[in-house]
Formats: sequence, C-alpha cells, structure tokens
Amino acid sequence: MKKILTIIFSFVIMGAAVAETGYITSSATANKELSPDTAEISIAVVTEDIKSMQNATVKNKELSDKLYTELKTMIGENDYIKTSDFSAQPLYSYSSNKRIFDKYQVSNRIIVHTKAIDKTGAIIDKAIALGATNIDNLNFTLSSYEMECDELLSKAAQKSKERAQKIAKSVNSTITGIKSISGNCTTSGISPRLMFNNMKTEAAADSFSFGTPIETGVVKLYANVNASYFVK
Repeated sequence: MKKILTIIFSFVIMGAAVAETGYITSSATANKELSPDTAEISIAVVTEDIKSMQNATVKNKELSDKLYTELKTMIGENDYIKTSDFSAQPLYSYSSNKRIFDKYQVSNRIIVHTKAIDKTGAIIDKAIALGATNIDNLNFTLSSYEMECDELLSKAAQKSKERAQKIAKSVNSTITGIKSISGNCTTSGISPRLMFNNMKTEAAADSFSFGTPIETGVVKLYANVNASYFVK
C-alpha cells in the first residue's frame, strides 16, 4: 500500500512541474530582391508529312540538328541543351463520326539552360530563324537559390527568437529552450511566359528581325520561420 501511495505522489509532483512550464510562439520573415542569373527556354520543332512518318522524322532531324549546332555556339561552357520531349504520331480528323487520317506529325522539344542571360532574346531569334515552330516557355531562375534561402532563414530565425525574448521579458518570464521550429522559402516575381506558335512564316520572321526584347525583372525571395520556445 505504501508503494502505491509513493507512485501517485510522484505523478502529482511531475504534473505541477509541467504546469509551471509554458511556451511562446513567434513568427518572423526576411526577404531580399535578387536579379535572376539563369534562363531556361523551351523550344519545339514540329514537322509534318502526309505520306510517311519517316519523311516527317527526317525533316525534324534536319531542323533539330541545325538548332542544336547553332545554339550551342551561343551558350556558355557549363550551360546545356537537352531534349525534354519527343513524339511521333499520326493525326486524324473526324467527319460523320468517322476517323479520317490527316497527316504524320513529329515533335522534338528541347530546353536551353544558360547563364548567358543577356543572350536570351538572341537565342529565341536564332531558334525561330532556324525553323523552330514553338517557343513554349521562358523562365528566369537563381542559381544561388539554396545559399540565399539559408542566409535568409538564419535572419528570420534570429528575428523570431528576439521577438520571443521580448514577449517573455514583458511578462517576467525567461526562454529556456526551443519547443519546435520550422522554416521555408518562397519566391515572387513575374517570369515572362512566351507562346510563339508556328513562327515559320515570313511575316513572323520579319517581326523578329530586330531582336526580341526580354526583360528579366527581379525575383523577391522570402524566408518564413515559425517557432515555439519554452519559458519559465
């Protein structure tokens, strides 16, 4: 019986200790504006032929080879060009609920990843002049994203701790440790999205003869930290 009473008494003491310990939650952000230093351009070469898939494929290979060769001379040593998608398929139309063969279509989509960001407009112009049929997308990014994010998270975490200390001091309490902490980075800023389709016509080529103007803008990087601190 004496042993049971001892155990009950121990739980009462522990409960009192927990009751005397509370926590404070504090959030903070840090942000920075940065100029993007990397461009990714999505370019497509689409060819068609009504006689055979082989003809459409040969046409596509000829245009794509020229594109690869020329664009590689415009980017840096550590930049790259890669195939993002390749498809070859017959196309059909429908009439009176009947499927009618139309033509064969081959599509080769590539990504140009480059830090020669000042040449973005010239790369687009060259691609169109060489027979690219679509410029599907253009994104500007930061190669130093992870490093910049880590630095801002450190600043935000420090702000969070300082705020928690001020709150604790105002109620005559002291921070004794961290209960939980989390952080993340986000970006904002408009990256240009280009949709140039079927640019092989003479009129389209003339419209780009003076160069495609591209503005990179800025990327705003945000770090957010949420933390809870034990106080007594």
